[in-house]
Amino acid sequence: MKTNILTRDMFYGASTGTIRAASILRKNTTLAEKILWKRLRNRKLFLVKFRRQHPLDIFIVDFYCHEIKLVIEIDGEIHNSEEVKDYDLSRQSHIEQLGLTFIRFTNHEVIFEIDSVLTVIHHNVSKLTPLQGGRGSKRLVIRLFKGAGGLKILVTRNIEYRGSGPNRMVARYVF
Repeated sequence: MKTNILTRDMFYGASTGTIRAASILRKNTTLAEKILWKRLRNRKLFLVKFRRQHPLDIFIVDFYCHEIKLVIEIDGEIHNSEEVKDYDLSRQSHIEQLGLTFIRFTNHEVIFEIDSVLTVIHHNVSKLTPLQGGRGSKRLVIRLFKGAGGLKILVTRNIEYRGSGPNRMVARYVF
């Protein structure tokens, strides 16, 4: 049986109109959104899935990771006016009341300082990545280091499965 898309927790009650508007926005991305999406898509850097132009309640956010409840917004020049800043703060407050972590960058930061943007995202992903249950635990270990050609990222996944008695397995995967 198919699950109704609107009943999924990741949309926080978004209406069909909001979902349609998000679909339209995905076709009209800004340069900064394209740059960041290239880094975030397909679990390339942080092994968590990000969605772009994702509907949350009555809002559409630029990037959202449901696994760790992280929202990323990129603000263009229009967000510099006081009226829009006030709206952005109330919108952010509403989204944070849903239990989500919210981080914000400017277009300039994404376009010209992508390494520092990725460092901030890395910090938040590391802080929010849970130890996932079951019979063992999984933890992403993400290390950033500077190398020739800019920022380098090493992502490892440490997995421990603990069974009863001698049936204990510890594995480390490097991506």
